Amino acid sequence: MARVALSAVTEPGDTAVGAWVAERGPAEVWRALREGTPGHPLPLRRWEGFRHRVTRTNPDASLARAAACGARFICPGDGEWPTQLADLGTAAPIGLWVRGTASLRLLALRSVAVVGARACTDYGSWVATDLARCLATRGWTVASGAAYGIDGAAHQGALRGEGRTVAVLASGVDTGYPAGHAGLLERIRSQGLVVSELPPGGHPTRHRFLQRNRLLAALTRGTVVVEAAPRSGALATARRASALGRHVMGVPGSVLSAQSDGVHQLLRGGAHLVSRAEEVIELVGAMGELADVAGRSDPRDLLAEPAGRVLGAVPPRGSAPVAQIAADACCGVAATHAALLELCAFGYVERDGESWALRRGVRSDAPSMRPGRE
Repeated sequence: MARVALSAVTEPGDTAVGAWVAERGPAEVWRALREGTPGHPLPLRRWEGFRHRVTRTNPDASLARAAACGARFICPGDGEWPTQLADLGTAAPIGLWVRGTASLRLLALRSVAVVGARACTDYGSWVATDLARCLATRGWTVASGAAYGIDGAAHQGALRGEGRTVAVLASGVDTGYPAGHAGLLERIRSQGLVVSELPPGGHPTRHRFLQRNRLLAALTRGTVVVEAAPRSGALATARRASALGRHVMGVPGSVLSAQSDGVHQLLRGGAHLVSRAEEVIELVGAMGELADVAGRSDPRDLLAEPAGRVLGAVPPRGSAPVAQIAADACCGVAATHAALLELCAFGYVERDGESWALRRGVRSDAPSMRPGRE
C-alpha cells in the first residue's frame, strides 16, 4: 500500500526519493511523508510539494479506480515485475500500473522499443508499421509510447502482425494520452499491455514524458528510432538506452528530410543501422536466432519428388480432381494420387469429395516474400 501511495505523491524518476526508499523502505518513507517526520533527505521545496500532495492522496481510491478499468498495481518483488528495471538504480520506478491480462515480465523478456517523430513522413509511418509487424510475427513484443506518428504506427504494426505490444504512457492508464488514440489504446490493452508509473487519473507533463522515455529504454532489449528531429524525445529514449547498455538502432531516411536528421546523428554517433526485422533480431536476440530467422527453411522444400511438384499443382483456391493435378504437375495419375495421400498425412492437403484441396493456412506455390517484408 505504501508504494501505491508513493506513486501518487512522488514524481517518476526522482533519484532522491529512490535512494530514500532503498535506504529506509517504502513504508517508512510513506509514514515520514504522511506525518511530516523531520530528518528527511529531500530539498525543502520538494518536501513541501510532496506534503501538499499527501493530503490529496488516497491509495484505496487509486486501487479502486484501477480495478474499475481492469488495471492493477505491481511493484518490485512481484512475480510480474521486470527485473531489468533495476538497471535504473535509484531512478527505478516505485511501482507500475498495468492494464491488460498479459504478464509484463514475460512480454518484456523479448521486447524492442520502436520510437520516433510525432510529425512523421509517410515513409517513416510505413517503415515503423512494417518493422513492428515483422517483429511481432517473430514473437517479439513491440513497445512504444502511444503518441501520434511513429509510436502509433509501431503499435498498429504489431497489432496487424497479431503479436504483442506494450504502450508506456506519461499519463494514467485509465485516461490515456493522446485522446485521439483511445481506440488504439483499447486494442493494445486487449492484445498486450498499457503501462504507466502514474496512478489512474494522472495527467501528462513534459517531465513525465521524459521519464517515460527512460522506462521504455530500460524495459526493452533495444531501441529502434525510425524518424526523429535533432531535438526529439525519441533521441532521449535512445540516449537512455545507450547509457543502460541496451542496443541503439536507427533506420536511415532521406537526406532531404529534416525528420531523418536526428536518426542520422545517432548513426554517426555509433548506433546500429537497421532496415529490417532480421537486423534488429541479430542485435537483440539470442545467439543463433538470426540464423533461425534469415536462414529459415520452408518445410515444403524437404518434400521428396514428386510430392513437391504435386503440392505446387494443387489450386490455391477451391479443389481439383487427381487427373487435373497430375496434368499440372506433369506426373502420372497413380504417382500423383500416392503423393496426395502422402501430403494429406503431412497435413498439406485434404479430400474434397472426389477432388483434393489445400488445407486452410497452407500455400502451394505462393512466391517467397523478401525477408522482413512478408
